[in-house]
Amino acid sequence: MSWLYIALLAAAVVLVAGAEWPRLEERFGGESRRQRERARRKAKANLHVVGDDEADEFAASVERDLANLPTIDDR
Repeated sequence: MSWLYIALLAAAVVLVAGAEWPRLEERFGGESRRQRERARRKAKANLHVVGDDEADEFAASVERDLANLPTIDDR
């Protein structure tokens, strides 16, 4: 490879990176990182441990959900 091909390849990489920069910044930038962390914290805030008094109700709920799932009849 000559230096001309290397220079053209480097220019193409710089051109593509420049064209895609707004999309990359949107996906990997600092603001999107803060939004993902906030969403993760909000999701954890809604979780709670099921205690012994709620265990029977939870098990019945799971059994109802499993009974309502669609099935495929194997023939």
